[in-house]
Amino acid sequence: MKYKDIKKLTGILLLSVGLSSCQVFNRYTAPKIDTENLFRDREETDTTSIANIPWREYFRDPALQSLIEEALLNNYDMQIALERVKQAEATLGMARAAYFPDLTLSGQFEQTRLSSSDPLTGTARERNTLAYHKETYTLGLVTTWELDLWGRMNRDSRAKYAQMLNSYAGQYLVKTTLISNLANTYYSLLALDEQLRVTQNMIELMKENLITTIALRDAGMTTGAAVKQTEAALYGAQASVSDLENNIRQLENSISTLLGRKPGPIQRTLLNQQAVPTELAYGIPVQMLAKRPDVQQAELAFRAAFELTNVARASFYPSIKLTTGLLGYTTVNGLSQFFKPEHLFASIIGGLTQPIFARRQLITQLEIAKADQRAALFTFEKTVLSASEEVSGILSTFELSLRKIQSRNLQVESLEQAVYFTQELLKAGEANYLEVLTAQQSLLNAKLTQINDKLEQLQATSDLYRALGGGVE
Repeated sequence: MKYKDIKKLTGILLLSVGLSSCQVFNRYTAPKIDTENLFRDREETDTTSIANIPWREYFRDPALQSLIEEALLNNYDMQIALERVKQAEATLGMARAAYFPDLTLSGQFEQTRLSSSDPLTGTARERNTLAYHKETYTLGLVTTWELDLWGRMNRDSRAKYAQMLNSYAGQYLVKTTLISNLANTYYSLLALDEQLRVTQNMIELMKENLITTIALRDAGMTTGAAVKQTEAALYGAQASVSDLENNIRQLENSISTLLGRKPGPIQRTLLNQQAVPTELAYGIPVQMLAKRPDVQQAELAFRAAFELTNVARASFYPSIKLTTGLLGYTTVNGLSQFFKPEHLFASIIGGLTQPIFARRQLITQLEIAKADQRAALFTFEKTVLSASEEVSGILSTFELSLRKIQSRNLQVESLEQAVYFTQELLKAGEANYLEVLTAQQSLLNAKLTQINDKLEQLQATSDLYRALGGGVE
């Protein structure tokens, strides 16, 4: 291969690289969102947000911390999300590899034998043995390369990059959701434990009341109907214990599944050891949009759709491909001097393709890409509104639940006194058994509701932490 040929080949390759930098499309810009009043009836000046607190500091219960750590390691949804990330990274690597030529090592052997009776050769071939038998040996590097003149492959790579980031956000979404769901289920389990304890205490109180009622009946101060009514109330409370114990086992099984382990008991603390904050810092909407994984996913989906629309546009322009590039050695009839310089050769076959009759198909593809882009934008805007609705709703639930604390405490205190007074009056014969049963049932319901109030507050703290994008670190 002559020096001037190598020089021409180098020039063609450098020109190709220069042309491949041509871009005819605008760069991506994130969609604009009006963040004013995204949080209903909220001052949006304080940038302090609970979402910036690491989950180990936000959830202080050591038993819950241990469960969260185990879940993040073994939860199947987390492992699936991790594999999705690896898949997206591999897809991006494949898209970026399109920038570079495919390079393969090719070795060929060709043998040609012609009949001596061929009328086209005649006696000339009989005088030349090479005309009858020809062997060609070729060894070299073969390359195929498409020049990215209009940025089609570049835009496709950017779309794959956005999709990879989307998979990261998806992994973060699984993580924040897992932490929140586990915390909520854990709090529910503690609440059931407390409800079981309160119910069992009330059962003991009902048993004492039944003994008193029987004694009053024997003394002729009440009737057998009173005894049966008191027994029925006791049996009803005892039956509810089985339901509570079953619900406890079901929640333990649910937590075990979140942990990626077989169903079994869950180590935990007590509900009264869980502190409820008096207020929750929610920051400003921009912080939520920046940290919340599902909002990030929606924006990245729009970004990928934007890039794929440009890929569809680039399909209208001609493509130039270096369909075959071969650099190597070739020789005829023998390998003894195969690697001598005079046997070095190179060949390049290029091609330009301009769509003509496929234009209707290309237009349709572009229209589909544009529709996908618009749909992705609407999805992003909807996701933002849904996020703001969720945050606003959780804040309202939390604050209104806090308002009930004092009234609920006073209600329970009054009913405890009512139960005590009615029991004393019953013993003195100045009250009937229905007053006692009503007071006891009201107290039980009030205490169970008090437990639900605290559960609502604890779950609101967990829900808001997730809704603001907490737990991503």
